[in-house]
Amino acid sequence: MQKMKEIWQEILKILQNEVTAVSFDLWIKALEPFDFSEGVLYLSITSETAKNRVLKLHKEQILKALKKVSDEVTDFKIMTIDEKDSFLKENKTNEADEKINRPINNFNPKYTFDSFVVGNSNKFVYAAARGVAENPFSKINPLFIYGGVGLGKTHLLHAIGNYIKDKNPELKIIYATCEKFIYDYVEGLKNSKDRVNSSFREKYRNLDVLMVDDIQFISKATATQEEFFHTFNDLYQNNKQIIIASDRPPKEIATLEERLKSRFSMGLIQDIQTPDYETRLAILQKKAQQEHYSIDDEVLFYIAENCDTNIREMEGILSKVHFYANLLGKESATMEEVQEALKDQIRINKQDLIPERIIDCVCQYYSINKSDLIGKKKNKEIVEPRQICIYLICEMLDLPLSSIGQLFGGRDHTTVIHSREKITNLIKNNSRYKTIVNDLKSMAKRS
Repeated sequence: MQKMKEIWQEILKILQNEVTAVSFDLWIKALEPFDFSEGVLYLSITSETAKNRVLKLHKEQILKALKKVSDEVTDFKIMTIDEKDSFLKENKTNEADEKINRPINNFNPKYTFDSFVVGNSNKFVYAAARGVAENPFSKINPLFIYGGVGLGKTHLLHAIGNYIKDKNPELKIIYATCEKFIYDYVEGLKNSKDRVNSSFREKYRNLDVLMVDDIQFISKATATQEEFFHTFNDLYQNNKQIIIASDRPPKEIATLEERLKSRFSMGLIQDIQTPDYETRLAILQKKAQQEHYSIDDEVLFYIAENCDTNIREMEGILSKVHFYANLLGKESATMEEVQEALKDQIRINKQDLIPERIIDCVCQYYSINKSDLIGKKKNKEIVEPRQICIYLICEMLDLPLSSIGQLFGGRDHTTVIHSREKITNLIKNNSRYKTIVNDLKSMAKRS
């Protein structure tokens, strides 16, 4: 637009010599360029009277001046201030609709089934994802994948997308984070509900495969839940494939409508568990191979042994180790670099952690209020997070049991012991609780 303003200044110089001084000062100088599209220069003026005066007396002169100055500008339109505002608002709405309808299938080419390391912790979810990719619209619909942060959910969604694009390029497929889904819905509401529903639904219902990542974030968006419910029903009834990922199973997503929990449970729900040592080591070896890192074997063993909760963080540490070795001009990363890289991530100083940080993380994870967590409520939605929180404080901090009890409304030490032992047993017998505890530990350490 800056270029058009410069062109208009050249046109003014021409017109100043071709019209009377009165006309130039009253009408021509009052014109201001505000937009340029498809060869048309849009000019604004203060009133309908001024607009009609310019068009009646000086239209041909302005057109001739335009042709002298620029080959790009072929015509012009004059609008009053009110017309200008309506025009810009309409254009903004069209741009928003275009943005909403833009396909979101830019799958990461690195995230394929071949690059996914399969172990005991993820072999079943891998098989399910592969089955959906090879046979979309099969009996596995919807596929609901859940697991802790950084365990490979997004990798699998991208792998499904890459596989389908390669084998069935004619299929219309969308991958969107829950945040993007909510954004698209809200973006349309800024203008007109009917416009949003039309443009939004055209995008999310006129397709063959819908993948939504981090669906747990929809729990606080009531209106979006309603729209997602109808989108889900429309796709499901038309035998379209739906794939959803979350950090927890449907029944544990707080404030999620029961009818959505029911829909999510109609197909296959499969979890990704925390990888065992052998799987972690295989992931590191594959990452080093893919990125052409030169890393001593003992370094890989050390990282696999000490990073046991989050694959993404583990791969980040590997990259950091490689970076340190490059800075020092070494051909291969050694234990010296890994110890430097891990000093902050692994050797967490317990003095840096405080009970309030752990409590806040649990409240955030479960979407509950702090007053409920430390209060007297005894419903299951509160009791279980409270017991997990007590367990975490016992494990991560060196506090007397009586002090921990005081944090939770003055409970005695026997209650603290009961909570700690109950969660300890659940972790031993149920991998889901192990994943939850590991996620919360990671959250607390990063806070």
